[in-house]
Amino acid sequence: MVASTFLNIQGLSRRFSARSGVDNVSLAVERGQFVVLLGPSGCGKSTTLRLIAGLETPDAGRVAIDGQDVTARAPSQRGLSMVFQSYALFPHLDVAENIVFGLKVRGIARAERRRRLDEALAITGLQGLEDRKPAKLSGGQRQRVALARAIVAGHPLCLMDEPLSNLDAQLRHSVRHDIRALQKRLGMTVIYVTHDQTEAMSMADVVVLMRDGRIEQATSPAEIYARPATTFVASFIGTPPMVMLPGSLLGAATDTVFGVRGEDIELRPPGEGRLAAQVAEQEFLGAETFIHLDVAGSHGVIAREPGASRLCAGDPVGLDWPEAAAHWFDRASGRRLASPSSPISVSTLGRALSAPALSPAAKGP
Repeated sequence: MVASTFLNIQGLSRRFSARSGVDNVSLAVERGQFVVLLGPSGCGKSTTLRLIAGLETPDAGRVAIDGQDVTARAPSQRGLSMVFQSYALFPHLDVAENIVFGLKVRGIARAERRRRLDEALAITGLQGLEDRKPAKLSGGQRQRVALARAIVAGHPLCLMDEPLSNLDAQLRHSVRHDIRALQKRLGMTVIYVTHDQTEAMSMADVVVLMRDGRIEQATSPAEIYARPATTFVASFIGTPPMVMLPGSLLGAATDTVFGVRGEDIELRPPGEGRLAAQVAEQEFLGAETFIHLDVAGSHGVIAREPGASRLCAGDPVGLDWPEAAAHWFDRASGRRLASPSSPISVSTLGRALSAPALSPAAKGP
């Protein structure tokens, strides 16, 4: 473990019946980092969080927090706060009492409790609701009380399992920025679970993308977007997802897959560019338009254009892109292929990739 590592999980596995919820996951988190566990439903991200919290017992592996092995310790002995999808509020206490309950148990002075309470109420938009009982709150308001309770705790490690899932879109956008600002100000280490890539990309120092109980790639938001390690990462990260086409369609080796981001696709007049396509439909989103294209029978090609488009369904177009925007993957393994050392044309790309070297993808050991 390096000196800066605050949370270290090694070889964690947790199996449920015949299937594995988490399979040999290892991750080192530095003090003060905001780490987001991202992935589709059932990928193991919440189970990993519960293993860190001590709410699940691992079948194998260990958890260390601030240099101390806490694998066998109860959640209350791990020095962390938690915000999960279940609110776990005391029904007989009002909002303010629920938020500061843990501080009272710990003997925090009344003035300090009031200061932390006021700050948490402002961050979560609960001002004016301090005297209400949980039964008089909406689901979103109850989730915000649970979030405020974790904020006031002041523990160096905070675990959050989709804490914004019950908030409306506008409040979710506001609260996620407030959470990030507070985390930076207090220097907390946060492990945050979500299936929402917008939350992950906008909040994280490190995005940990999981699949089938293992880590597919763990790196910065910029890196995971610019250099996805596998076809799964490429197709999961980004809106719209990366365009993926058989390499053979571009004259490359048949065991390759080609990828390009929608914003890098350049629409040309018919007969120009590298591929011929036809406009299928369009999604106008105000600042940009997603243009769905048919290419050689594939309907998964989406170009991303700024503003409104003048194209119509059925219009023929040519597709092009900068050489630097191309991504290449091995079809069998899905792993990213090493980029050519110098610019290369599509006509010779097949020969250049005939014996590719795989780049090391970040994954669970």
